Amino acid sequence: MISVGCDDLSVAFGDEVLFDKVSFSIEDGDKLGIVGPNGAGKSTLFKIIVGITEPDSGNVYISKDKTVGYLSQNPEIESENTLYDEMLLAFQHLVLEENELESLREKAESGDEDSAVKYASRYEKFIENGGLQYKGRSRSVLLNLGFSEADMNLSIQKLSGGQKTKVALAKILLTEPDIIMLDEPTNHLDIENIEWLEKFILSTKKTVLLISHDRFFLCRTTNKTLELELGSAKLYNGNYDAYIAAKKRENEILEHQYKNQQKEIARLESIIEQQRRWGREKNIAKAESTQKRLDRIERISPVKAPPQNIRLKFDVSTESGNDVLKTKMLSKKYSDKYLFTDVDLEIKKNDRVIITGPNGCGKSTLLKIIYGTVPPTQGRVEPGFNVKEGYYDQEHHGLNDDNTVIDELWSDYDDLSQTKIRTILSLFLFKGDDVFKKVSVLSGGEKARLALAKLMLSDVNFLLLDEPTNHLDIASREILEDALMSYEGTVLAVSHDRYFINKMATRMIVYENRTFVPFNGTYSEYTEYREKKLFTSTSAEECRDEQLSDSKARFMASKQAAALKRKKEKRYEKLVEDIKNAEDALEKNNIAWKTTDGTDYVRLSEIYEQNTALEESLLEMWEELEKLKTEMAKSDEK
Repeated sequence: MISVGCDDLSVAFGDEVLFDKVSFSIEDGDKLGIVGPNGAGKSTLFKIIVGITEPDSGNVYISKDKTVGYLSQNPEIESENTLYDEMLLAFQHLVLEENELESLREKAESGDEDSAVKYASRYEKFIENGGLQYKGRSRSVLLNLGFSEADMNLSIQKLSGGQKTKVALAKILLTEPDIIMLDEPTNHLDIENIEWLEKFILSTKKTVLLISHDRFFLCRTTNKTLELELGSAKLYNGNYDAYIAAKKRENEILEHQYKNQQKEIARLESIIEQQRRWGREKNIAKAESTQKRLDRIERISPVKAPPQNIRLKFDVSTESGNDVLKTKMLSKKYSDKYLFTDVDLEIKKNDRVIITGPNGCGKSTLLKIIYGTVPPTQGRVEPGFNVKEGYYDQEHHGLNDDNTVIDELWSDYDDLSQTKIRTILSLFLFKGDDVFKKVSVLSGGEKARLALAKLMLSDVNFLLLDEPTNHLDIASREILEDALMSYEGTVLAVSHDRYFINKMATRMIVYENRTFVPFNGTYSEYTEYREKKLFTSTSAEECRDEQLSDSKARFMASKQAAALKRKKEKRYEKLVEDIKNAEDALEKNNIAWKTTDGTDYVRLSEIYEQNTALEESLLEMWEELEKLKTEMAKSDEK
């Protein structure tokens, strides 16, 4: 059954057509990824579907009685609630019912038999509607999106913009509407949060529409892909990788057909010209016949050129020494709280090192300490010989909001002519009057392009990049990746973009136990290590011991993997047994509930409290069991 359908949607702003006659439909339960360059109209399409924006023409169809949940890129949440109380608004009907049940219980305890009967009847429905789980679900979703137990009582007003986005996302996931529409949901999530969201999307039977530049995320969560580009849209079956492969095949076939048709057209035109040149009656007749044949040909359009994108190349003016950077016992704290302690790193020439870890662990702070804009609490940074550093700030604090675009570049490179500056800006899509825009009015993507332009001109041999793919569309990310892959200097980057990390990293630096630890391997190797939990169970000394032989390492890995597998199997068996016991106890309580005299409010209250504890315990055990199942299945595959 069709869940969402769009028919001939068109939108224009003045003379500029955003998109024209966009039509597609998706079925119940589909997971649709919407891709395209910045400015193609993806967010506008979402707003049309939910009714915030009206199209110039066309219609939207949403299946009858379907509820829609929509997460915008920058949701506005103004509330005086705490974080936890804001979550409970998603279950307002259960909160109200629970309050009324409490009132009935108090009346029953005072001897009101009518209230006791009502309490027994309504409590059973309360349980059926999830009354015993909604509080646990609220906390679980918040924890899985990166909040801590200590955050539960934080005021919404004190949350950052990114935290408010996560709150809005949590409320949508808790209410589970029939159609879930998420615009860039991974922007403020770290890798573990994104992996949890992936599992949620894969497990839900609801229809999901996603706008995202996160290629890893799209590959793992979607079964259909809508490309919005050059004013038109096309629906592909399959995830992002399948879409890329299908589009490549289509373009190759179309290019082949176009070339063949052009050859045939040229051949027919040559015949017509030759016959007319000869000029006899039979030649004229043949020319006219051939012309009719030519006119009947349905012309194939050439493959459309993709939208113009940035052009980027990082050059190195001078080479650094082999030892680019060392840190000794670096620590950083704010007030009395340490972000990290005792960080010992070594970066070598031509390394491409990626720093990963949860939000708030101090990744950006570590990068700023290395660059010199933030002092360490303890320890020191030792740059190598002839090292010239360039820094990309994800917040773009290095840009002056009062400058125009052209002045921002010119202020740092005043030896360049205006023509040269404008040529460079055009490489980053700042053309015409765009160069006179104030930095303060630029979008996140435009600021990212301007910051990259400044960095490209720096000719440094050591790039420090803080979330460089944020605000960039997929095509721009791929251009940045290619530029960094061909860069002859050294790269140290903070990123949660797994596609970027997987392509770029020659080594990793990972956050473990309040410090940053080197991992001598690629992201894929680190992921395998993390899944087996070998990295956390092996001491930091063993991880750093370069003298450890390959055979010994394999032996230790095999031994620990086997031990870990046995431990998981035992835990799995114990969980199955505990779940059965809890479910049996819950069943006995439910029978007792039905057979207990409705006026025996003391016993009913006792059963209610027992059931509440049992339900919360079951929820935690089932979550752990499902996690174990996934880990054991992955381990068996390997």
